[in-house]
Amino acid sequence: MKILVIGGGGMVGVKLVNRLAADGKLGASAISKITRHDVVLAPPPPVSDFPIDTLIGDLSTPGEAEKLVALRPDVIFHLAAIVSGEAEADFEKGYRINLDGTRFLLEAIRKVGQGYKPKLVFTSSIAVFGAPFPEAIGDEFFTTPLTSYGTQKAICELLLSDYSRRGFVDGVGLRFPTICVRPGKPNLAASGFFSNIIREPLAGLEAVLPVGEDVRHWHASPRSATGFLLHAASMDTSALGNRRIVTLPGVSCTVGEQIAALRKVAGDKVVARIRREPNETIMKIVSGWPRNFDARRGRELGFVSETSFEEIIRVHIADELGGKIA
Repeated sequence: MKILVIGGGGMVGVKLVNRLAADGKLGASAISKITRHDVVLAPPPPVSDFPIDTLIGDLSTPGEAEKLVALRPDVIFHLAAIVSGEAEADFEKGYRINLDGTRFLLEAIRKVGQGYKPKLVFTSSIAVFGAPFPEAIGDEFFTTPLTSYGTQKAICELLLSDYSRRGFVDGVGLRFPTICVRPGKPNLAASGFFSNIIREPLAGLEAVLPVGEDVRHWHASPRSATGFLLHAASMDTSALGNRRIVTLPGVSCTVGEQIAALRKVAGDKVVARIRREPNETIMKIVSGWPRNFDARRGRELGFVSETSFEEIIRVHIADELGGKIA
C-alpha cells in the first residue's frame, strides 16, 4: 500500500507518519511507501522498513496536485490548510490554500480515470457550524459557518461528497475538534490559546488568556487526532452511505474547567503562570464557534476520543513531556 500525506510537515501530519512507520501497516494492509508533502521541510522521517519520501511544494499551485497523484497512492491524507486566524486575516490566501488546493487535488484524481479511486481522508473542522447553537449540536444540524475558514471547509465537504458520489474518490471527511494540547510553539490559529494556557504553564512559561473563562469549546488530543485518521483510512466506507462527513467525538468544557483540570493535575503554581489579557478580535471569532456536540454517529462508526479535559492534559504530559512537569 502506498500512502500520501499532504500537510505531512504539520504537527498532526508528523505524528501520523510516525505512527504509520511504527505500525508498518494500515488496517490489514502492509505499507510499501509513504510520501510526505508540505510547503516546508518536515522533520527527518522516522526509521521504517519501507521508504518515506519528502516532497516540498504548494498544493494550490497549478500542476502540483497532478505530480502527487502521478504517484498513484492508495490512500491520501489531506491535512494541508492554513489555520482559522490566518484565513480570516488574509481572505485571498485562505481561499487559495484551503479551497483551491482541495479542488485541484480532487480534479487531478478525477482526470486520472482508468479505475483509479483512492481512499481520501480530508480534515474538516467544527468551524463549519455557526451560532446560534442548541445545547449540543447533533448530527442533523446544518452548517452556517461564521468565518472564512469555516466556509472554506464547508465548501470542501460538499466537493468531497460529490466526487465520492460520482465514484472518483472514496472520501471520508472528518470534522475535527480543536486539537489540544498542541505541542511546539504557538501558531496563528485563533484557537491557539486553548493549548497555550496548558502547554506553556506546564513547561514553566507564562501564557496569555485572551478570552473569558466562560468560553466553552470542543477538544480532542493529538493522540486522538492520529487515531481518527487511521480509523477513517481503514474503515469500511459503505457504513457512511452518502453522508461522507463525520462529526468526531471530543470533550466539551469551558476555559475555566480547563484551568481547573490543570490545577488538579499540576497545582496552583502552574496555574499562576496564566495571565489574563482580553483580545477583542479573538473574542469575536470565538463567539461564533460551536461549544458542544452530540457526536453519536461518529462514536457509532468507531471513532474514539478522551472523555475529560483532565485526560487530555495527562495525554500531553505523557506524550510530550516524558511524564514530567516544569
